[in-house]
Amino acid sequence: MTTPAAHAATPLPAAGHAPGAGLAATGPPEQRGLRRDEVRLLVASGDGVTHTRFTRIADHLQPGDLVVVNNSATVAGQLDAVSDRRGAVVVHLATPLDDGAWVVELRSAPDAERPVLDAEAGERLRIADVTLTLVSGYPQDGSSPTGSGNRLWRAEVDGDLASRAERSGRPIAYGYLDRRYPLSTYQNVFSTVPGSAEMPSAGRPFTGGVLADLVGRGVATATVTLHTGVSSQEAGEGPQPERFEVPEVTARMVNATRAGGGRVVAVGTTVTRALESAVTPGGRVEATRGWTERLVTPSDPPRVVTGLVTGWHDPEASHLLLVEAVAGAELTERAYAAATSGGYLWHEFGDSALLLPSLVLPPP
Repeated sequence: MTTPAAHAATPLPAAGHAPGAGLAATGPPEQRGLRRDEVRLLVASGDGVTHTRFTRIADHLQPGDLVVVNNSATVAGQLDAVSDRRGAVVVHLATPLDDGAWVVELRSAPDAERPVLDAEAGERLRIADVTLTLVSGYPQDGSSPTGSGNRLWRAEVDGDLASRAERSGRPIAYGYLDRRYPLSTYQNVFSTVPGSAEMPSAGRPFTGGVLADLVGRGVATATVTLHTGVSSQEAGEGPQPERFEVPEVTARMVNATRAGGGRVVAVGTTVTRALESAVTPGGRVEATRGWTERLVTPSDPPRVVTGLVTGWHDPEASHLLLVEAVAGAELTERAYAAATSGGYLWHEFGDSALLLPSLVLPPP
């Protein structure tokens, strides 16, 4: 899939996700007069909590550490459609499947405020010259944890859906934003491989200057690819299967960092999931590509990731379990309490955290 052209900013109706205990960032920091690397950064470690700016992240890392980023670029995954059963709907494109089908989510028109959970197999959705036919729930029928229907659907496609999204799609957005923003707003400095339904947002504050500062401090960087699905899971619903790749050079760098006693700092839950999906039974990372269903949780914790750069997640988000798995429940709770009392901004355009638990995994 090629990167769709950017679309002009337009008003966005107020609806959708609430920001949990924090304050929602209603737009990118550039709209608040800040550079993207000037968002606030909360650093939480065994030494306490520090409040700073993202431009200073290198101050809190050490020579020999490795920062791993996700090079997946965001695509325009939100489209208006007409259902033959219910009329106007909004379709979120979660991911293409290997056999040509797509995983999609139906949401209410016009602003995607809520998921449509009473769709039926055989229902047809027309998007200009493309027709989608719902086949079955994804990853299986009745996959909604509330038992209220299917949130995600496997859909057969008649027409070129990727090209249609490129021509008339827009970035997936929810109602806490004050308007729609162009696709370029949802890209990171290292976004080179289009495929994410929603932005791998932990990497957004990085800039060329931040990366140069890391290199100057002896902190290496490496890339993985993980194409994110939609992030609108219901409470209790884990992330869907996602396509990923850990290249050979990154696998070597992770293993060398661990052997040398450095920390492997994942930029986001996406990077954590990708790296942990490439760990062998012997505890080493090997070059791997394909689909991952790996769920990193406190009961099945990470084996190679020892630090995390992340945004702020709603209390019911499945991503929060991964954060706790990396940082530990006590450090995570302390960080979230400090962020809430300090007025940190939530969601994809919000502020950042660097979580550095005291525990360092033994080398392989």
